[in-house]
Amino acid sequence: MNSSPGTTRGPAVVLLTCCLSVFVAGLDVTIANVALPSIRRALDAQVSGLQWVIDAYTLVIAGLLLLSGSLADRFGRRRVFQAGLALFSLGSLLCSVAPTLGLLVAFRALQAVGGSMLNPVAMSIIANTFTEPAARARAVGAWGAVAGLSLAGGPVLGGLLVSGLGWRSIFWVNVPIGALAIYLTQRFVPESRAARGRRFDPLGQLLVVAVIGPVTAAIIEGPRHGWGSPLIVGLLALAAVSAAGLVGAERRRSEPLVDIRFFRSPAFSGAAVISVVALMTLGGFLFLNTLYLQEIRGYSPLQAGLLTIPMAAALAAFSLVSGRVVAARGPRPALVLAGLLLAAGTGLLIGATETTRLWYLVLAYLLFGAGSGLVSTPITHTALSGLPRDQAGVAGAIASTCRQTGAAIGVAVCGAIVAGGSAGFVTAGHTAWAVLAGCGIATVPLGLLSTGRWARTRAQRGGPRLNPPVVEAIR
Repeated sequence: MNSSPGTTRGPAVVLLTCCLSVFVAGLDVTIANVALPSIRRALDAQVSGLQWVIDAYTLVIAGLLLLSGSLADRFGRRRVFQAGLALFSLGSLLCSVAPTLGLLVAFRALQAVGGSMLNPVAMSIIANTFTEPAARARAVGAWGAVAGLSLAGGPVLGGLLVSGLGWRSIFWVNVPIGALAIYLTQRFVPESRAARGRRFDPLGQLLVVAVIGPVTAAIIEGPRHGWGSPLIVGLLALAAVSAAGLVGAERRRSEPLVDIRFFRSPAFSGAAVISVVALMTLGGFLFLNTLYLQEIRGYSPLQAGLLTIPMAAALAAFSLVSGRVVAARGPRPALVLAGLLLAAGTGLLIGATETTRLWYLVLAYLLFGAGSGLVSTPITHTALSGLPRDQAGVAGAIASTCRQTGAAIGVAVCGAIVAGGSAGFVTAGHTAWAVLAGCGIATVPLGLLSTGRWARTRAQRGGPRLNPPVVEAIR
């Protein structure tokens, strides 16, 4: 690790700075959900347009995270981190003045270019600052708690801002926080980079984008163009060909963007799939619940945000609990319980109507928030343990790519269900909630399979061909 003016200040300020970045990046995902009905009225947007407001952000982040992690390991984590903060703040400022839906979506994509440099690089900085395992576990736990708090607290803050100042104000809040984080990074975060940076893999990067983007676009636009239309069939075919090309191309590279060998481990690949499935529930939940509370129940943005406080509190609290459970008993109990709680929370909402009692909604929110809080730490722990510390940026990028992809698909799927339903939002929403409940249920067998004896045996037999840290991930 290279020296810098911040090396004598201790790791606490470094952790605080990294937490600021994950707070502002996570906040921007959920705070935008609360503003969707206001954006819809102001910019005359359809449901598919609202989906793109959310997914333009998550898709670009998902497509660039692996590249950002490699750039940080190669050119310096502090340098890339500051560049990300600057781009994110600029994109936020432009979003606040966007006159049309198209420009808002474009500026959200610019935000995401900067956002892709925040979370994985922050995780990498933490991993290289806190080298002692117990200290690193505590730091990752604190980082995860802040991430959970930002995701869950976004609706509350968004409700306050939209009700008081209008939907554009949700983007103003990012600018001063971003400026403060840039200052703290320059002053206190030491520069670090991998001992040997990875070579660039432009083909791999292009293929990653060509897999994620077309799948999500096809799901969003399917109800409008027809699932058998040439556009939708072409998008799905492009994604399938790109996925096959990605596997073939990365196997032949000595330093691939995505090391396919790691996915031979049931533990590592299981954690990746759980990331996608679990975050599908969160992305879909936030999208559906916002429209349900404001468009069906008639609540104001502030009232809708206040109603989600139980979810925010449960998510933040169980993020901390999750770290202790993983430290004491490993990732398996946390993953199984998280899946059951996610399924229970979304399952309760399958029958939600215009007159559902508030106590019933609050119960569903509490259960869902607890599940969302529990699931994050075991996934993050496995990702960091499953790759060498010298390539921590890649570890963080893989975990975050799976999460962002899952969130984007969750929004796309739920939006497609309610947009394509002829029976109205409430009836179509029952189907969407059922899909999310199924994702929660799927987390349980995936968690059991990826942390069981078979997974450990496979990792031990294949460990030398993969990398020893992969075995450590499931102990």
